[in-house]
Amino acid sequence: MTGVAIVGAGMHRFGRTDGVSGRAQAVHAARAALADAGLKFSDMGFAFGGSHSAGDADTLVSELGLTGLPFINVYNGCATGGSALISAHAAIASGAQDVGIVIGFDKHPRGAFDTDPSEHGIGSWYGETGMMVTTQFFGMKIQRYLHDHDIEPGVLAAVAEKAFRNGARNPMAWRRKELSAAEIAAAPMISHPLTQYMYCSPGEGAVALVLARADRARDHTDRPVFLSGAAFRSRRYGSFEVFSPWLALDRADSPTSEASRAVFEQAGIAPSDVDVAQIQDTESGAELMHMAETGLCADGEQAELITSGATAIEGRLPINTDGGCLANGEPIGASGLRQVFENVLQLRGEAGDRQVPGGPEVGFTHVYGAPGISACTVLTREETR
Repeated sequence: MTGVAIVGAGMHRFGRTDGVSGRAQAVHAARAALADAGLKFSDMGFAFGGSHSAGDADTLVSELGLTGLPFINVYNGCATGGSALISAHAAIASGAQDVGIVIGFDKHPRGAFDTDPSEHGIGSWYGETGMMVTTQFFGMKIQRYLHDHDIEPGVLAAVAEKAFRNGARNPMAWRRKELSAAEIAAAPMISHPLTQYMYCSPGEGAVALVLARADRARDHTDRPVFLSGAAFRSRRYGSFEVFSPWLALDRADSPTSEASRAVFEQAGIAPSDVDVAQIQDTESGAELMHMAETGLCADGEQAELITSGATAIEGRLPINTDGGCLANGEPIGASGLRQVFENVLQLRGEAGDRQVPGGPEVGFTHVYGAPGISACTVLTREETR
């Protein structure tokens, strides 16, 4: 097995870009990543890419170059970008390829995601009860979590307040207006205890990353970021996940817990070593729960960490420094790669107004999607093995 490095990164801003297709945004991000690596599309040995609503990624060769490379479409819900990256990591780590590109993009119509229960093996009754509207599931799940761990719901507004504060510093973010915790708490209630501004929105955007063998990374850049670990897990019987039509009596670890343990073991890094983290925040409660599921803290410790400022950019455990899904929105194909893009900038020291002080050396990402899948990465400034 050989090490893997990210040698180029590019992004098209998230949000709404009228008149620009999702494919065009993907091409923009890909060309930016290639330029960042000082490479051409014809140098790529392979590509993985995915989108939910904006077309097949492999057709981007029409704009990027008809070079004959193997370009594989990846779709795995909200973990599409993370899954594409893990596929590329495996291709290089195995020695099968030396350099390639990963592209994630989307352009969703306005409004909530409209998912057919049959696509997830669920009867139509599940949709008829309203449970395919994920706002209800997340509201119920965080109610249970707050109760079980004696956490006051007011902390949910503080999570969103941080997201919009960080997004205001990020020129690539969609929501760039700061909102106070009081404004967020007073917004219309969607699914108790989550208000309007505690949820992310479907949106648009694209991210591309160029990967290479670690031992050749400095042939392409003097600022490589090493992909020291990449892991993916699906749900087990007894885990409580989105689009689950029942809840087992016996509880099991979530796919997030299993994926994060696997990735830290793979990287030879402990959660306590993480300097900056990007965590799935479909809504405020998700960030709260995933902080513990990823091992970054214990259940019930979140409130103190959040209210003390520990998870702020200047804190000891900065989380979602680019504003997360709450400030950026969620174009499904690109969302997981946005997290990695942000950590690449942070580890390079190129994050501008939102740069974590002190020169972070270890970054962690976590993306979660229906019907209970999780992808995690560990990125480092130096090779860990």
